[in-house]
This record gives sequence, C-alpha cells and structure tokens, in this order.
Amino acid sequence: MSSSEDNAVRLQAMQDACTAAGDDVRALKANKADKTEIDAAIAKLKELKIALDVEVKAAMAAGDEKLAEKENFRNKMSGALEQRLFYIPSFKIYGGVAGLYDYGPPGCAVKSNLQAFWRQHFVLNEGMLELECPSVTPEVVLQASGHVEKFTDLMVKDVVTKDCFRADHLVEENLERILADPMTPADRRRELEDMLARIEEFTAEEMGAAIVNLGIKAPETKNDLSAPYPFNLMFPTQIGPSGAAQGFLRPETAQGIFVNFRDLLYYNGGKLPFAAAQVGQSFRNEIAPRAGLLRVREFTQAEIEHFVHPEKKEHARFNEVADVELNLFSRDAQLAAVKKPFLMTAREAVAKGIVANETLAYFVARTHVFLEKIGIDLKRLRFRQHLQHEMAHYAEDCWDAEIECTYGWIECVGLADRSAFDLKAHSDKSKVELTAYERYDEPVISEVFVCEPNKKDMGKAFKKDAKAVTDALMALSQEDAFALAAKIDADGAATLATAAGEKEILPGMVSVRMETQKLSGRNFTPSVIEPSFGIGRIMYCMFEHSFYVRGDDEQKTVFKFSPLIAPIKLAIFPLVNDSGMNAHAEKLSRELSSEGVSTKLDTTATTVGKRYARNDELGIPFAVTVDHRTLQDGTVTVRERDSCDQVRVLSADVLALVKRMCALTHTWEDATAGLEKQAAAAE
Repeated sequence: MSSSEDNAVRLQAMQDACTAAGDDVRALKANKADKTEIDAAIAKLKELKIALDVEVKAAMAAGDEKLAEKENFRNKMSGALEQRLFYIPSFKIYGGVAGLYDYGPPGCAVKSNLQAFWRQHFVLNEGMLELECPSVTPEVVLQASGHVEKFTDLMVKDVVTKDCFRADHLVEENLERILADPMTPADRRRELEDMLARIEEFTAEEMGAAIVNLGIKAPETKNDLSAPYPFNLMFPTQIGPSGAAQGFLRPETAQGIFVNFRDLLYYNGGKLPFAAAQVGQSFRNEIAPRAGLLRVREFTQAEIEHFVHPEKKEHARFNEVADVELNLFSRDAQLAAVKKPFLMTAREAVAKGIVANETLAYFVARTHVFLEKIGIDLKRLRFRQHLQHEMAHYAEDCWDAEIECTYGWIECVGLADRSAFDLKAHSDKSKVELTAYERYDEPVISEVFVCEPNKKDMGKAFKKDAKAVTDALMALSQEDAFALAAKIDADGAATLATAAGEKEILPGMVSVRMETQKLSGRNFTPSVIEPSFGIGRIMYCMFEHSFYVRGDDEQKTVFKFSPLIAPIKLAIFPLVNDSGMNAHAEKLSRELSSEGVSTKLDTTATTVGKRYARNDELGIPFAVTVDHRTLQDGTVTVRERDSCDQVRVLSADVLALVKRMCALTHTWEDATAGLEKQAAAAE
C-alpha cells in the first residue's frame, strides 16, 4: 500500500473515531447522563477533532508541497531545455501555435540518436522490412480502417464562450483533485478510483453523467458545459486542384504498411511470420494540446506490424527475453481494491495467461529493454493492460508501456494483438485479397464452396459492366450466394447490387455449389501484433528522468543522458588559449567526427569548470581537455559527466574508449580500469 493510501486509511479511522465519539455524546445527553460523564465525553470528542484537524492540515500541506516540488522541477527542467534549444514553440515570433514544436540542434540530435537506436534494436536485430509512406492519405483508406468514423475524442464546450475542452481531461483532473483530498471517505475514494481506471472506455452518456455528478464547470469561467460529443481528430485536405479527391493527413503510420502487405509478403518470399516497420510523422488535431511534447498536433511515430499465423503466435526468439522481469499492471490488478502493479517474468506472464501469447510478450519485453537502454528509470515504468471494454472488439490483448513523470503516468508505447482486423478491413474495401498461403503437410479432402460466374454470358449481357458484376458475385458470402441461386431458380431472375448499379442475374449466368476437392493448402488472413512508439513522449519522459541539479548549486543543471542517445558524445577543449593546444584539440575533433563520433570544440576563454558545467547542461557524457602535458607526451584527460572522475589516456586512444562506452558495451568503470587517474580540478 502506498503512503497516500496509508494516510487515507489512517485519516478515515480518525474520522470514524470522531463520529463514534459524537454519537456517544448525543447518546449520553439523550439518556440524561451525569454532567461529569457528558463533559468527559465532550472533552474526548474535542481532543479527537483537534488531532484530526492537525493531521488533515499536515496531509494537505504535504500534498501541496509535493505538488509544488513537481511544478518547480518541471519548470526548472523546461527552462533548461528551452534555454539550450532542445525544443521550442513553433512560429514563436508570431505568438506560436498550441501543440506544435521545433526541435533545436541538441533536440534534433537526441531524436536522431533515439530513432537510430530504435532501428538497430528492432528493425536490424529483428530483420524487419522498413517502409516510408506518404503522410497524405486518401479518404477511402481511412474509411476502411475506421478512422473516418471512429477516430474521435469526446469534446465539451463552454456554453457561453464556446471554448472547447477534452471531456476526459476535465473529469480526470477533478477526480485527481478529489482523491488528493485526505478527507475523501474510503468508500467514495474506491468509487472514484474505479471511475478513473475506466475513464478511457466511457461512452458520451457516461462522460456526461460524470461531469454532472462531479459538478464540473468550465475551468476559467465556471460556466456550464455542453453535453460531450465526438470530435474527429484528423486534419482533412484535398488531393489535387479540383477538390474532388478527399484526403487526410495520416493519424498513424500503420495504414501504409497494411495496404502494402501483399507486396511485402512477396518480397519476403511468401513466408510468415515477418514484420514491417515505419518511422514518420503523424497528425492529430488535438482538442486541447498541453504538457509540451506529451500532447501535440504533429509528432513522430515508430510503428511495427508483425504479421503472424493466427493460430501460431509462438515466437522463435522468445527464450532470449523470457526471463526479463516486467512491471505489469494487469486488468485484474486495476480493478482490485488495492490497485498496484506487480513484477513478473515474460515467461510466467504467458504461462499464466496474463499476456495473451508469446509474440506479444516478446515485444513487451523487447520494449522494456529498449526503454531501459535509452535511460528510462525502470522504477517509473509499467505495462498497463487495457480493460476489456477499453479494447476494440476485434483485439485479442492490448498493453501500454506507461512512464511516470511529473504529469503522471504517460502512455508512450502501445502493444496490441489486433487479430486479423486490419487486413480484412482493407481487403473488403479494396476488393484485393490480402492473404497468405499455408501449405498442408498432407493433402486434405474437403467440401469447398464455389461461386463461378459464366464469363461468356456475363460479357454478352453486361458488356462494360461485366467486371463489376463478376466482382460483386465473387464477393458474396456462401449464405448470400446460395440465397441468390435459390431466388434465380424460384423466380427466373434475381437482382444483384454491384458497383455499376443493380443488375438482373438470369439462369446460367452463375453456378453456386459445394465441391469435393483435394486441397494442398489454403489462403488465410494473418493476424497483426503492433508495437507503436510515440517518440516525442518517450523523449519528454527521458528528459525528466535524466535531469538533476548538481549539489546545492541551482545553476548547475545536468542531463544524465545515456551515452547511446546523448546529443553530443564528447566535448573537447584546450586548457588555455595556446596555439599548440588549440591545434591538437582541433585535430582530435576532426578525427573523431570523421569516425562518426559527434564532438563539440570549445576554445572560449572561460575556465574549465564553467565549460564543464555548460556541457553538462547539454548532457554531453564525456569531455577531453588538452593541456600542457599533452604537448609533451600526447596524453589528454577524459572526464565523465556524472561522477566528474577523470583519467589520463593517449589522444590516439580516445576514439576507441569513447566508442566502447557509447555502444554500452563498457561502463566508465570497466573502460577506464587500469588507466591513470587524474585529480579533478574544483568545479
């Protein structure tokens, strides 16, 4: 049980004691008890009330203090990010636009390094097929995927000012405020916690009821709010000058992979399983962008679509990650009286049916390893399972990698077993078969449904519309085809809806029957397991997990980025402004840069300590100082950012040393074992 839950239980017990003491006083008065006895009971009640008041004020002060600490930390970090140009509001000189940000030089470098490692960790290590598809997507594609109809958030409006708000955010904020009140009764607390856990699955009616029950008003004006209604989050656009072709900026990168499935399968030699990946921009017209990079209108996604036989979801490499311990917040844990995640290996989670299958668990574990390597604090990482009604009806199982930051638990990666929905939806809409072929070990004798148009009669009767009629016949289900045949037999004709309009089908134009056939295999629609990464959200949480202030000096801010994704790997500077030292530093910088190690050459006249501090603010993990001794024996000092330890090494060996640490094959301690230690100057 958390400390906040402990406090709530303790305060509830004290409140119950006050209530019982009050009941005792009333009972004594009703029974006309002795005055001394009544006075003693009243004194006890006052004592309990005073104690409760003290505890409530202390709990509220502690909550306020914790909130202030989070706010101060966030402001300090955001100031450092903006000052050092990691990211800034877009179009700032024109006042900016909510939900749009520009990445500056260090932000671009961090993002580029993060994406490069994502490609290495997933695309290269897994042998995935990578695509790049356009951001502008025809309407028909997003109709098939369901985005045109269902890609919505519930919105409410201030009935006076017409300002718009996301309904779930307003409800969530009010629930958290009430739960933060130490005097919220235990039964009411459990009710509100359950509501908070289920908020993602609320219908418009349920959301409206919650707004009314909680007495929620417009945040600033306190005006009444409209009833919640769905708002589609896609940006519409027209394709071509006529405006006849409707399109949208893609809300996700996944659809480009699905519509290319047939070609990807061919490229892969017709073999399953295989995975395709794409990194690119996605767009969502957020109702209320907020919290920096966490909720924006244009963002980078890195998505994987792993195509697999629906009945064979084992993974060949599962044993490599089976013993990775995961922090799981399962469906049952979320709905329990005490809502708490638990540690469990991927192997055990599959064996107990908590995660639906090996392939999904494999990607959950691989995601855990990825996030750990880029610097996410594992104590603030959990995998939350979607509640039953939170999932789409076709989904087998869904988990989110959630990372805790000062804004709470943030969904950064979605991992879903989407069954065969996506390929079937696009196959139905496009009339193009998106299937794979499975060869049987032994031929199978089977009754097969056949709907066979008579192409000669079709051509004569329907001429240019013959293909549309044939396509409509071939698309009929077994039940509908036999119903059509029965209608033709009974009435001598039957009407069929086609892309060319309604057509009359006469006897002899189509043969509908069951045939006994010897089959060597079958076509089937593969299932899809989809890990989807929000790069900006991961970066923001990583920024928070990496930021700290060195010692008691509020001016010395540090980003302890993993060397793997740090924007610059190495700072190089001469100890003093000397032509020999400057030349050596410049030469070393060029050599390292030519080998792919990013460097920052700093020849300013400030002290070494100030230059260290400046580079710490950028999260540069290592710094080389060229000094007088360098000119004598060719050695330089190398300083590690977080420990401030320094070693002496040959200038020619710096490249190999830094590369080992940036590849995470060696820690600083391992890589510098046996090297000459250098006494660190005061910083």
